[in-house]
Parts: sequence; C-alpha cells; structure tokens
Amino acid sequence: MNLHEYQSKNLFSEYGIPVQAGEVARSAEEAVQHAKNLGGDAWLVKAQVHAGGRGKAGGVKFTKDLKEVESTTAALIGSQLITKQSAPDGQPVNCVLIAAAADIDQELYLGAIIDRASRRVTFMGSRAGGMDIEEVAAETPEKIITVSVDPNLGLQDFQCRKLAFGLELDKVQRAELQKIVQGLYRLFVERDVSLIEINPLAILKDRSLCAVDAKINLDENALYRQEIANWRDPSQEDEKERKAKEFDLNYVTLGGNIACMVNGAGLAMATMDIIKLTGGEPANFLDVGGGTTAEKVAEAFKIIVSDDKLKAILVNIFGGIVRCDLIAEGVISAVKEVGIKVPVVVRLEGTNVDAGKQMLAQSGLDILSADNLADAAEKVVSAAGGGK
Repeated sequence: MNLHEYQSKNLFSEYGIPVQAGEVARSAEEAVQHAKNLGGDAWLVKAQVHAGGRGKAGGVKFTKDLKEVESTTAALIGSQLITKQSAPDGQPVNCVLIAAAADIDQELYLGAIIDRASRRVTFMGSRAGGMDIEEVAAETPEKIITVSVDPNLGLQDFQCRKLAFGLELDKVQRAELQKIVQGLYRLFVERDVSLIEINPLAILKDRSLCAVDAKINLDENALYRQEIANWRDPSQEDEKERKAKEFDLNYVTLGGNIACMVNGAGLAMATMDIIKLTGGEPANFLDVGGGTTAEKVAEAFKIIVSDDKLKAILVNIFGGIVRCDLIAEGVISAVKEVGIKVPVVVRLEGTNVDAGKQMLAQSGLDILSADNLADAAEKVVSAAGGGK
C-alpha cells in the first residue's frame, strides 16, 4: 500500500523527522488560503499522486504569486498526471500539497528498504539527491552508501555515522542525520513499512537537514494491525486490481487483448510468456490461487471481461490443490452468468481432469478445450485474431 507525500510527511513529523510546513488543498480557494497561512513569499504546489517523476511531468510548481497558486491548483485538481512511473493514462489528482518553499543548498538521497538477500532493513544514502536512485545505482554505484541493520541488535550508532560520513556532513549535520535515521528505523519497524525514500533530503542554506519529499510503501500483509490502513486512496489504484483484492485474487493489468486466468504465479508467468511467444499479447496477470472456489472463478471472469480490449480468454489450470472439476464448474457458471461474448479456451491438467473436461464438453457452451499449454496458446491467439 502506497502513501501520498502529505501522509508520509505526517508520519515523519510523528517520528521527529524534519519536514517543510505544508497543508493539503482540495480546491484552488483552499490552496490560496493555505499559502497565506504558511506565510513567506514563495510556495510549492505539489500534485498528490502515487507516482514518481511528478516534477518533470508538471506536477510540482514553484511560485511566488498567490494567483499562480490558485491557477496551478485549479489546473491540477481533476486532471490525470502522466509521469514516467504512472499508469499509461496517468493518475488522478484529487488534492495538492501546498508547502513552504525550502531554501536548498544541496540535495541528498536517503532511503530504506528490506533487502531480500540479507533479510534485513537496509539504509541507502547518496550525495546524488534529486536523481533517480536506480540510475545512480546503475551508472555510479560507488556513490551509494549502504548499511544493513541486524534485527537482533537494531540500528547502531556507528551505522548512522557511516551514512553521515559517506554523505560528507559536518559535525552538527551528523548528529541531525543520526536522529533522522533512528526515527526512520522506528517508523519502518513499528508501522510495517516496506520502503521509505527521501529524495531529496535537503541541506538548507542554514545548514540544517529537511525532508523535502517523502515516499512510504507499507507491507499489505500487515495492514490488519495498522490504523493507517484506512489512509489507502483507492482512486490511485487500477479499478480491476482493487476489485481483485476484495476476492483474494492476484491481478495485474497489462496492455494486451488475451486474458489469462491461472492458478499459481509461476504458471501464470509461463502462460503469459507462451502467449507472447505464439504471437499474442496478454491482457493481464491473474493468479486465482491454490485454494480457489467456483465463486472466485466467477468473480475472476467478471473482472476479466471488464477490459474493453478483450478478444479471447485462456483458462490454464493445474489441478493439484484445487480440483479440475471444481474449476470447470466455476468456468461454466461464470460463462452463463457473465454472458461472455469472446472465445474461451480452457486447458485443464491434474486432479479430476477427465471429469472437468467432460463437464466442459457437456455444458453446451462455446468453450474450446486444449490438450496442453502449447495447444492452448495457439488456439487462444488464433481466436483473438493473432498468431505467427
């Protein structure tokens, strides 16, 4: 689960991490009032969307004019902001953050993530702030300083000093950074965070440190114990993906026209690969899981057919935990209930496969049965009007 910048900064403040003063506005009039309340003679208008690269996409505006605060806010709210990290059609802007402009002398990078290799929370710092950390890692990895925190020992003072010296901070700034990193680590652990980024962590003209930007991702598996789970913004999520989560389905929207419904993430990826290899384009990744039911299969079909690009559907099930006859029952029920108008190709293998195939054959529905995965891919790609 992603948080907006203003939500992340609220958490930063709670954990003693310095941030700019700022207020959220949901109208142009509110934005002007917030700017007046903040005082000063310069402000930032920052679109609140779950996507990086807002500045280059016109989602962040520096201004010294209250009228420009009003016009910029009016233009942003209600728009779709397209960035290099957003969905193809952009993310909806429902509110903006009005922040006091920071007098920045230098931009640094500071982040924390769970490193799967070491199975530890790992902090990363770099003097190349304001840039994409992926580019820095690829082109100049020596500019990144990392420390991994032993979960049994917790964050150590020497690790904070390693980051501070790597960022070439002075004595006062090193003490500031230690407090910031300690706050971030407590936030990371206590709020079940999976990623934190401050880009940039600014050195201001007065030589103090300030988190000018903020990004936090939460571990969805732990949301049940976090009050901030209700901070979720559904408008920033793909509608089909959000609906799938309600029924415990793993769904990711892609750009093709052949829908896939598979049980198991590995088999789902293999299915998408063979569709691509055969000349088709997968419309989605959909893993219904090992313990699926006929009801879940029906809900999966409803999500699938909501894609207006859809030309054909491939159901590829290996009956290990789940029985093939149960899947066949779900497919038949869904095709009847949803009224599917596109070709459906079904490949079943495993437990009760003969019973499942017999049910499909006797259903009287226009469902194509496939003998193996290669056969299924050829049939569905052909049904969608493609192929090599």
